[in-house]
Amino acid sequence: MTYDFTPLFRSAIGFDRLATMAGNVANAQALPSYPPYNIEKTGETNYVLTMALAGFRPEDVDVVQEDNTLVVRGSVPENSRDREWLHRGIATRAFERRFVLADHTQIDQADLVNGLLSIMVRQVVPEAARPRRIPVRSGAGQISPSGTVYTA
Repeated sequence: MTYDFTPLFRSAIGFDRLATMAGNVANAQALPSYPPYNIEKTGETNYVLTMALAGFRPEDVDVVQEDNTLVVRGSVPENSRDREWLHRGIATRAFERRFVLADHTQIDQADLVNGLLSIMVRQVVPEAARPRRIPVRSGAGQISPSGTVYTA
């Protein structure tokens, strides 16, 4: 299924990346469900991603921010699996989960406590991207196409 974002482009500027991202999500295959996770908004610009990682140690997990993608990978070494299991209900299989991050997002820290990996995410809007007031001038001035102001 393909979506046509042409109406969006008629009235929006600079959202081509958003339209591409929405198209990719719409065309994605079934997403993996392991490991389970929560995403919580803890403040105006703060979030916590919590993943259930029973059986994993901190050295078994990699958390990497690549551009606007958060990648969480985990694998348990084979030597810790050499046991005779009568029942094995706690999954410790290797995984990789990817999360798309908004622009100007940074990872503050990641903690693995009691089988829960908590990743603190913060959106930091730079001064240049914040709203700014543009002064409106009055007078008989004219602006050339190059931006030069001519006064009469």
